[in-house]
Amino acid sequence: MKKMNFTRTLVMAAASIGLVATGAAAAQPDREPASSLSELLNRVQQDSREASQSFQQREQEFQQARSQQQALLNQARSELSTLQGQASSLQAQFDANQARIDELDAELREAQGEFGELFGVARQTAGEFAAAIRSSAVSAQYPGRHRVLDRLSNSTTLPTREELDALWKTMLREMIEQGNSVVFNRSVANLGDGGEAPVYRVGPFVLFTTQGGPQFLKYDGSNNLLSVLERQPPGRITGAASRVANAEPGEIVKGPLDPSRGSLLAIQKDVPTLAERIDAGGVIGKIILVVLAVGLVLGVLRLIMLLMTSMAVRSQASNPENPKKGNPLGRVLRVYEDNKDEDIETLELKLDEQILRENAKLEMGLNFLKLIAAVAPLMGLLGTVTGMIRTFQAITLFGTGDPQIMADGISEALITTVLGLVTAIPILLLHSFAASAARSSQQTLDEQAAGLVAQRAERRTAG
Repeated sequence: MKKMNFTRTLVMAAASIGLVATGAAAAQPDREPASSLSELLNRVQQDSREASQSFQQREQEFQQARSQQQALLNQARSELSTLQGQASSLQAQFDANQARIDELDAELREAQGEFGELFGVARQTAGEFAAAIRSSAVSAQYPGRHRVLDRLSNSTTLPTREELDALWKTMLREMIEQGNSVVFNRSVANLGDGGEAPVYRVGPFVLFTTQGGPQFLKYDGSNNLLSVLERQPPGRITGAASRVANAEPGEIVKGPLDPSRGSLLAIQKDVPTLAERIDAGGVIGKIILVVLAVGLVLGVLRLIMLLMTSMAVRSQASNPENPKKGNPLGRVLRVYEDNKDEDIETLELKLDEQILRENAKLEMGLNFLKLIAAVAPLMGLLGTVTGMIRTFQAITLFGTGDPQIMADGISEALITTVLGLVTAIPILLLHSFAASAARSSQQTLDEQAAGLVAQRAERRTAG
C-alpha cells in the first residue's frame, strides 16, 4: 500500500515538473526539450534563479525612482518656502510704498491748497470737452485736437500753463469754426477709390461731398474715419447741399443743417423707403396695388375716350345736316334721317332706342370704376384686421417688452389702410370725371333728339 502511494506521488511530481518544463519551453521556444527529469529539474531551478534576479533588479529600480521623486518633492517644498518668504517681503514693501504714496498725496493736496480744486475742475472740463470735440465735424478737418485735452484730463500732477492755454484755445477754435462754412480735401473711406475728395463742412452740423453727386458723410472721431452714410436723405435735402456747394462767396443760400450734429442724418438708414413701406403691407397690400393699377388704366382710358366722344358730339351738334357714324350724335341723326317719314310716335321710339344703345356705350366701365372705389377701402380694412391679429399674436407669444416684435403687424395694419384710401380717392375722382363727361354727351343726345321730334311735330302741324 505504501509502495502504491509513493508511486502515485512520484507520478504527480513528474507531471508537475512536466508542466513547469512545458511553461519554460513556451517561454523559451528556441530551447531544446529536456532529455531527462534531472535536466528538466536543473532548468527549472535555473529559470527560478533568473526570475528572482530580475525581480530584485526591478525592485532596486523602483526604490531608486522613489528616492529621486522624494528628492524632487523636497526641492519643490524648499523653493515654495523661499518664494513665500519673498512674497511676504514684497507685500511688506508694497504696503510701505502705498503708505508713502498716501503720505505724498496728502502733502500734494496740502501744497496745492485751493489750486487743487481749481485744477480738478480744469481736468474735468478738459475730459468733457475732449469727448465733445472728438466726435465734432470740425475734427474731420483738424484731427487730433483732443489729444492734449486727454492728457490734461488724465494727468495726476498740476497742469502746466501750456496745457491750460490749450484748453481755452481749443474751446475758442471750436466756437469760431461753428460759424464757418468751408471746403477741404479729405479721404473718404467708401467713396470711389478711397482717394481724396472735396468735403464741405457747414459748422459742426453737416459734412457732405459732391464727388459722384451730393452725398452726406459721417465722421468717426474714435478712428478718425470719414465715410459716406449708408442711406442718403431725401432729394430736397441733397439738393440743398448742392446749392451750398455751388454758391458763390458771400451768397446766401438755403442749405441743410442737422442740429443734432449728425444723429438725425445717421438714422436715415432706419427710415423705410417707399418700396419697404409697400412690402410691409403684405399680400393684401400688393393686391390693392394691382387693383389700383387696373383702375387707373381703365379710368384714364375711359376718361380719354369720353372726352374725345364729347368733343365729337359737340362738333356734330354744330353741323347736324351732315351726320357721321363716328360719333353717337351722328348715329342718332342717321336714325332720324332713315325714319323721318314715320309718324311721331314711331320716330320717337326709334330715337329713344338708339339713345339707349349710345348710353350703354358711354357708361361702359363706369360701374366697374365705382366698384373699385368702393372695394379698395374694404380691402384696406381687411389688411388692418389681419395686421392687428398678427400684432395680438406677437403680444401673446412674446409680451409687450419689445415694440419691434409688434411693428410688423402694426405696419401691415396701417399701410393697407393707406393703400386702400390711396386707391379709392383717385379712382373715385376718375369715375366722377368720366361720369360727368358721359352725362354731358347723354344730355346732348337727349336735347338733339327732343329737338328733332319737336321739329317734326311742328312740320306736321303746319302741313
